[in-house]
Amino acid sequence: MMKSFLRGAVFSVALAGVLNAAMAADGVDAIKKRGTLVVGVKADYKPFGFRSPEGAIVGIEPDLAADIAKRLNVKLELVPVVASNRIEFLQQGKIDVLIATMSDTPERRKVVQAIDPPYYSDFVNVLMPKSTQVHDWPDLKGKTLCATSGSWYNKDVARTYGAEISAFDGSEKPLLALKQGNCVGYVYDQTFIQGRLLEADWNGGYAMPLKGVLPTRWIMAVAPGNETMKTFLEGATRDWMKTGLIVDEEKKFGITPTEYARTMHEQAAAAK
Repeated sequence: MMKSFLRGAVFSVALAGVLNAAMAADGVDAIKKRGTLVVGVKADYKPFGFRSPEGAIVGIEPDLAADIAKRLNVKLELVPVVASNRIEFLQQGKIDVLIATMSDTPERRKVVQAIDPPYYSDFVNVLMPKSTQVHDWPDLKGKTLCATSGSWYNKDVARTYGAEISAFDGSEKPLLALKQGNCVGYVYDQTFIQGRLLEADWNGGYAMPLKGVLPTRWIMAVAPGNETMKTFLEGATRDWMKTGLIVDEEKKFGITPTEYARTMHEQAAAAK
């Protein structure tokens, strides 16, 4: 009986793999037939993905997801993800597309199908109380920084600048730890910090005094083998750059347009 059970389990896993591969190979058609596009986005990363007072997920990346769904003429379902589970959700087929502030790294490209060109680029920076005596990155040596689990740059910051990293899931937990005085600052994406500094809770006693480091582009992703969706998203990305949609989204949510977004828009618009 045990052998039969094991054979059945192996067969089920193999069948699931075949079905997943088949869906990945025909991603756009499968999504249109289903009538719904499922996109993984952040819900704790203002202004790229956060909860409205009514509880809806809103922000720059949900707007991009809505544009994709409109192009496909399907409904949109947003699934909240965090840095530590977003790739797993994609691999498990819980989402069709991942648009969740994911930095482009060689390791990630080995396990997901990256969409080129990258749709965004950002720096790494630190949110700190204004009273903190840190004026340059080397001043962080021996000091504890709160961080988000799964952020690729945590090890680089620790190795390069000698900071001690205390990592938490998501962004709310490290922010709370910062407020409680458990670290001198929160190391995270610069645009996220800019978004927080727009809020009354943070713009009074906190600042971002350091210059951004480790510039890294952000990628959308689909499951490996999903070539039709990859091609579709690459076309959408090029169109966003041509129309300046992402620059408009930055302005809409109070972010100073990044050099990458401006440059890609200018180059794409000039190539018309």
